[in-house]
Amino acid sequence: MTDTPEGGLARAAMGSISAGMEDNDLPTAPGFATVLEAALYAPDLDAAEAFYGGTLGLERIARVSDRHVFFRAGTTVVLIFNPARTREGPSNPDLPVPPHGAEGPGHLCLSADAKGVAAWADRLTAAGVPIEADFHWPNGARSIYFRDPADNSLEIAEPRLWFPEA
Repeated sequence: MTDTPEGGLARAAMGSISAGMEDNDLPTAPGFATVLEAALYAPDLDAAEAFYGGTLGLERIARVSDRHVFFRAGTTVVLIFNPARTREGPSNPDLPVPPHGAEGPGHLCLSADAKGVAAWADRLTAAGVPIEADFHWPNGARSIYFRDPADNSLEIAEPRLWFPEA
């Protein structure tokens, strides 16, 4: 796939789907309130469950054998999938979720206020999780970066990174 001057990779990828339709030709739809789910991939779900549930203290809400484990993070659900299993497609015909999977590390950013970011840096260090980066963005928001056992890049940042009024 190549970048196009008319709108980049996304428009090029959708070209065959929306053949000739402009955005203003589409029916209106409401905006989104939030991100409901975010997915990362990890082949070792036991290690992922120990890390996300133990080290990060997220509430586990579901696990299906070696296929997936799901956690609650505020109003978002963090989905951790075994990519080998999710590429097989659904095993339950009543839940026809299309096959999916990813290669290589993904990224997820969790939100915490300034005191929370500092506390998380201390907790991760105490747990033996190396902090890859710890810095303040030009707007003053602090971010810390670290890895999960599957090498996904995780970040904890102050909300004002993207929302100055926060």
